[in-house]
Amino acid sequence: MNDQSSTRSRGVQSVEISVGLLSALAAHRGPMALSELANAVGMAPAKVHRYLASFVESGMVEHRRSGSYDLGPQAAQIGLAAVARIDPVNRAADALSDLVENTGLTALLAVWGNAGPTVVRWERAVTPLVTTLGLGSVLPATRSATGHAFIAHLPDRLVVPMLAEEAPDKTLADFAAVRTRVRETGVAIADQDFIPGLFALAAPILDFDHHPVAVVTLIATAPEIIEVGHTARDQLVSFTSVGSS
Repeated sequence: MNDQSSTRSRGVQSVEISVGLLSALAAHRGPMALSELANAVGMAPAKVHRYLASFVESGMVEHRRSGSYDLGPQAAQIGLAAVARIDPVNRAADALSDLVENTGLTALLAVWGNAGPTVVRWERAVTPLVTTLGLGSVLPATRSATGHAFIAHLPDRLVVPMLAEEAPDKTLADFAAVRTRVRETGVAIADQDFIPGLFALAAPILDFDHHPVAVVTLIATAPEIIEVGHTARDQLVSFTSVGSS
């Protein structure tokens, strides 16, 4: 190996080590001692210290008075910029046809609009599905799987006025069980509650604050899709989890 190739190889390895160290700091819920960080990445403390010295100089890492290390202001700035560039809704919309092909079910993508859950993408499966739903349709938040997926994760300040308009006889307490179930299982279901003859399975795409930026819903005429253990459930949760990352 010539000197240029050797330098390039060391450079790439240095980047990988740097990413590993920063990732370990990010995964920990607070500052880390040098020995603790070294143990987490499986490196000698002296070697870790050399990297940390450079990180401190660049602002990527902060050296606390206690002697521990934590992510610094430059890391926060880069992280915030990265979050601002993530567009899970467009990503999900682009991949929705793949979900339809893999499950054989019709799928829709909805966002929370001024009037409630609003369909912004609709992908029909090969199997015919007779419904008036389509782009721009607004779904009832209290009676649809899509709506329940939103209600489970939206802050109360958004849910309360929606309930006052759509279901004035209902309160947040009436949806406590729904919220808990959706949060625990990752999905919401509709057993012909909204449209007779149609069954739905919905899962939210959550942002870094665990707020729903969108909901993906699978629709079918067969009740089997809402049963625990159905492959569509696992595929939907996997799809929305990727969209959330």
